[in-house]
Order: sequence, then structure tokens, then C-alpha cells
Amino acid sequence: MLQGLGPRGLAFKIGAPLLALLISVLIAALLMRLSGADPVSSIQSMIDYGTQQSSLVDIVNRATRYYLSAVAVAIGFRMALLNIGVDGQYRLAAMLSAALGGALTLPAPFGQLLVIVAAMLIGGLWAAIAGILKVTRGVSEVLSTIMLNAIATGVIAYLLNDKRLAEVRPGSNNVATPKIPGEGRVGPLNGFLSSIGINLPGDVYGLLPLAIVVGIVFWVVINFTRFGFDLKVSGLSASAAQASGVSAKRMIVITMVLSGAVAGLIGMPELLGASYEYSLNFPAGLGFTGITVALLGRNHPLGIALAALLFAFLDQSSDVLQDVGVPKEIVGVMQGVVVLTVAIVYELVRRWEIRLQQRSVATELATGHDLAKETA
Repeated sequence: MLQGLGPRGLAFKIGAPLLALLISVLIAALLMRLSGADPVSSIQSMIDYGTQQSSLVDIVNRATRYYLSAVAVAIGFRMALLNIGVDGQYRLAAMLSAALGGALTLPAPFGQLLVIVAAMLIGGLWAAIAGILKVTRGVSEVLSTIMLNAIATGVIAYLLNDKRLAEVRPGSNNVATPKIPGEGRVGPLNGFLSSIGINLPGDVYGLLPLAIVVGIVFWVVINFTRFGFDLKVSGLSASAAQASGVSAKRMIVITMVLSGAVAGLIGMPELLGASYEYSLNFPAGLGFTGITVALLGRNHPLGIALAALLFAFLDQSSDVLQDVGVPKEIVGVMQGVVVLTVAIVYELVRRWEIRLQQRSVATELATGHDLAKETA
């Protein structure tokens, strides 16, 4: 799973996640029935609410953040590294870059670029600490990133103060960084969407194309470059990488920096496209959702996109469950079940595929086929 490997057949690749999703729906329906609700009408209410135009806008915006978070996690997964610190990396990057953007006024697009580059640098440097600790002291990146999350939370709490980098909003208890000026903001995509005949009632993040570009670059680098090959080889076997002239330790640090840099982008769509400030209300917990989405998407950019949309749909449609007498926490259970069933189904399918291959080889050997010539 960590290497993004799965069944080779197209039917297996499509059928396995669909089967897992079906199982999770059945389990969620059972839980709804046990809670005293009608599962059919409840699921239908979720679909009806989640497919409204206003809901679709929120789903796309949520999925944009989930997607960036999952790609940041997937970069580490490709080298068998579990970057649990994505949550702290993106929150610290968002807070400091928001303070920088609010303190400076630069003409477009330099204001936007300044905030985005600063966020990537901050996220990358914060993640580099875990990479350096791993290669120099042998500290597990799981432990170090968990602790770095806690440290990032403390640093943010210290700096998000009206005596330091923030200010109290009049008429409320909310504390936020100074507003990013208009020159540093990114407008919504609605103008472009309207030009191609798509009219939506809400604002779609203007940095949605950035998430798409990140996914494309990730796919190209991992699959079609020497760096991507070195990264995967280093994750599979450090000794094999060393024998081919690749420093596994150097790759660990680079991978953590790249993962942290992408993590720094998670808060940018919201910061530059909606809130224009970092406050106590800024979205949190996206890093942990990214781990789940990356696992569900099998570390593939397209799979991650579909998983991000699914999780965004479930989050959005959960709001209507309370209206029909169903606890919205059922959706959280359903999301967890989806990931568990995907892992189980893929493992079962993998074993089934191995058995089919073994039978095929045994049959060919029994009939005297020359496998080497047939393969050539």
C-alpha cells in the first residue's frame, strides 16, 4: 500500500474500491438502522443535499484542501515515510505567511507569490527537522512529526496574540493576523466558469488550478524522472539505493522537505481566496484527513482526487443527517470503514491475483510451454 502498488488488471483496479465502497455503505446503513433511522431515506437525503449547486461548491472547495493534504502525505508514502506532521506544517505555514502577507503590500502577482512561496518554505523547513532527526539520530519520523505538531500548536498559540503577530477583531473574541490587502488576494474561478457556461451560486477557490498542477507534477516526477525512481528505490531498500549510487539518507531529507512544502500549500486556497487572515477559526485537522485520503486513493493523483471528492461529499452531506434524526457522526464511521474495507479488499484481491498467476504458470509448465520465449 505504501508504494502505491495494487492489482494490475483494470477490472481489479476499478472493482476493488467500488466493492469496498459498497461494503462501507451497507455497514453505514446497518448503523443507521440500529440508531432507529431509515437508511434508504437517510442516504437519499444525503445524495439530494450533496448534489445541490451550493453544496457542490463547498464540496469542490473542501476537496481542494483535502487533495493538497493527501499529496503531501503521498510524497512521504512513496518512500515508506509516514509524515504525520502535515497538520502542524500547514497550520504554521499558513499563520506565518498570513502575517507576512498582511504586513506587506505588493502589486499582483508578487503579493500572492510571496505568500505562497513563504508558506512552502516554512512547511518544508519544519518538515526537514523530522528528516534530519531520522538520518542523524535514528528518530522515527512518526514520533518526531507528532511532537512537531504539538510544538507547532504551541508556537501558533504564542504568536497569534495581539501583542505579537495578531490583533483582536472588534466585537468578538477572535484573534487574527492583519487582513491581506486586495492586491495579495486570489479571486474566485467563477468568472472563468461562467465564460464556459457553468454558473454557480458560491465562490470556487481561485487556487483550484494550483492543486491540479501539484497533482500533475507529482505524477510526472514520481513516474517519469530519475528522482522519482531514486525515491522509490530508497524507500524499498536503502542498501539497494546505496549500491546504485543513491544516498538514502539524503533522499529522506529531500522527501520530507518536499512533503512539507506541499503541506504549506494546504491553507493557501482558504487564506488567499476566502478568509484573507489566519484566525482561531482557520480550518484545522486537514493533515490527518490527508492521510486517510492518500490511503484511499492508493497514492495515485487521480485516485486521491476521487477520494478527496468522496470525503468532501460525505462531510458536506452529513449536515442534513441531523434533520432526519441520524447522528452526523455516522459519516465519520463511514469514512473510517471505507478506508478499512479498501485495505482489506485490495489485500484479498492481491492474493487472488497471485493465485491466478500461480495457476497460470503451473498450467503452462505442465503443457511444456517455453515461458521465456513467450514472454519475449
